[in-house]
Amino acid sequence: MIKEIEILKDFLKVESLLKEDEWRAFADIWQPYLVQRKETITFPGQTEKHLYFIMEGVQRIYHISKEDKEATLILTYPHSFGGVLDSFLLQIPSEYYYESLTPSLFLKASHQKFIEVTTAYPKLDQLMKQHTYLALSGLLERMVELQSFSSEEKFRTLLKRSPHILQLVPHKYLANYLGIDPTNFSKLINHVKI
Repeated sequence: MIKEIEILKDFLKVESLLKEDEWRAFADIWQPYLVQRKETITFPGQTEKHLYFIMEGVQRIYHISKEDKEATLILTYPHSFGGVLDSFLLQIPSEYYYESLTPSLFLKASHQKFIEVTTAYPKLDQLMKQHTYLALSGLLERMVELQSFSSEEKFRTLLKRSPHILQLVPHKYLANYLGIDPTNFSKLINHVKI
């Protein structure tokens, strides 16, 4: 697990921000967690008890409407935080599923230990708030893409941001994530030059 903790440390860029005792306290709250392909990690109605840092694999957060319409909201993959963050941060029941699309390896930290360590070390709290703000910024960008981009622009933007995604995620989930009909998504794959 030493390698995984070092990856988390590099991701957070803590070298100049935290003292060694602050980093060590934060590093100690993380445990390895492995799930299989198509495993639901969080269900609607559950309160998210863990924050995940993704080491391997691809996951999605999705919602199913009362009319049984499925909407893929977020795709997560290495090296980023994962889980149903509003449920985790607010400790309210999730309205979403968090599912692995591929076998996935995480580091996970319990809510209780996360709160204890970020309360004890204000610099850690600031660092994690900064990452929360970055996640919010990314969601706002995604809202603009969904509401104002054409299908081709959505497709191009996705491939520019994550060129490897076509090989990792089944196309039906990518089409759903982009809000594009699966048939049109197939046409885009065959006709759009990147």
